[in-house]
Amino acid sequence: MRFNAAVLTISDKGYAGEREDLSGPLLARSLEALGATVRAARVLPDESELIQAELRALADGGDIDLIVTTGGTGAAPRDWTPEATMAVIERPVPGLAELLRWKGYDHTPRAVLSRGVAGLRGRCLIINVAGSQGAVRDAMEILQPVLAHALQMAQGTDLEHKEDPA
Repeated sequence: MRFNAAVLTISDKGYAGEREDLSGPLLARSLEALGATVRAARVLPDESELIQAELRALADGGDIDLIVTTGGTGAAPRDWTPEATMAVIERPVPGLAELLRWKGYDHTPRAVLSRGVAGLRGRCLIINVAGSQGAVRDAMEILQPVLAHALQMAQGTDLEHKEDPA
């Protein structure tokens, strides 16, 4: 399935140029491997208002099907990505975030510390993943079996429920 995506890295140090963003480019490459055209890739500071504004602009622009954020999902004092995301989504899709924590635990017990959320703004699916390269690799592996169908549902296409082959 072909789709348009955006990647947002949420990192104060990355935004300030004090740390190289490695998870964002990895996320973009992983999405491209799944059929995405990455139309935007940005680094933002851990500022809720800025995150909300960027999510709104990308989702409301009409040409982005999927936004994946990386970073800002933990319990640190400046981790506000889930709250910023919840402020802009119209319909939550909690199963995706639950799946990332549940299956992520198989890779590292720390996966359960992510407070990431997922949901829809219009027809754009927004998913938060943790900010490490390992978390990005794990998340893309975990989401791969369901992502195409989730995007089709969000777009209102191919809504027939087909039986999974046994």
